[in-house]
This record gives sequence, C-alpha cells and structure tokens, in this order.
Amino acid sequence: MDAPLPPLPAPRRDRARLPEGYGLPADDDGLLDWADVEARLVAAKHYWISSVRPDGRPHSIPRWGVWVDGRWWYDGAPTTQHARNTQRNPAVTLTLESGTQVVIVEGTSVATGAEPDGPGERLSAAFGKYADDGYAPAPDAWSGDDGGGLRVVTPERVLAWFSFPKDVTRFRW
Repeated sequence: MDAPLPPLPAPRRDRARLPEGYGLPADDDGLLDWADVEARLVAAKHYWISSVRPDGRPHSIPRWGVWVDGRWWYDGAPTTQHARNTQRNPAVTLTLESGTQVVIVEGTSVATGAEPDGPGERLSAAFGKYADDGYAPAPDAWSGDDGGGLRVVTPERVLAWFSFPKDVTRFRW
C-alpha cells in the first residue's frame, strides 16, 4: 500500500430488517455497540470469506486474517479461486465461525500491498496471533510489486447479534 487507506468514519447503526415473525424488538433497545462487534473481529483467528465465481456460483473458504484500522486484511496466492473471483467481482461476505455469536461483514476485497514502515509493521504485529500456528510474516512480507498476495476487505455493511433476536444490529458506512 503506497499510502495508508483513509480511516473509515464510525458506522451508523440501526435495527436490521427481518421478515415478520422473527421477534425483533420494535425499538432500538439492545442494539450492539460497534466497539463490541469490532473486538470480536479483531480477536477471531478463523474467518470464512465468500466470493462469487464468474458463472455466478458462490465460493466459500476459511481464511486467516486480521482486522486492523477498520478493515480485514488477508494474504495468499493470487491464483487461488477466491482471489481470482474477487479480481472479477470484488463483492465478498466475511463471517466468523459461530452461528450464535454472529458477525457478518459485507464489503469489497481488493489486492493491495503494505510497506514495511507503518502499515506492514501494524499488520505483522496483528498476524502475531498465528505465530503458534507457524505463521508470522515480517513487516516487509507485503511490499514489492505483487504486494505479497495481500488483500483488504473494506466493510460496507455488518450484521451482528450475540443474543438473537433482541440485539440484532446492522451497521452501515
């Protein structure tokens, strides 16, 4: 990344819309705070990312990654199916593993890079959560022409709940 990405503004939050009969509260009592949702994105070690194949079929795969500066960063070979999919259509969905402590991120995934000073340093520190699993990239892992296969997901909308249906919350940028 030649220049740091601009910080995202704080998301707007509201009650998500679900079909009648799901028992959603009629008011905003119980809505989640973004800080609590973001903390789960930071702490998670296992994420699922879904993209769309050229023929319209979905493709999902588990990935390691890090939530830094309001975005999700991950790396891998640009020849993987999900990277090829996002080159054609950058729309993705990112989810955490739990079906009860739910965080669903909708956004776009683009190839990028990170210079060792600043962004690469912050990413390397965040990826430290995988050191015991044998993955500890250095700050210069994503510099150079190909960016080391680094991709970044910028969120557009997040749907989250930790106690369905009373705290179902939608965040939008």
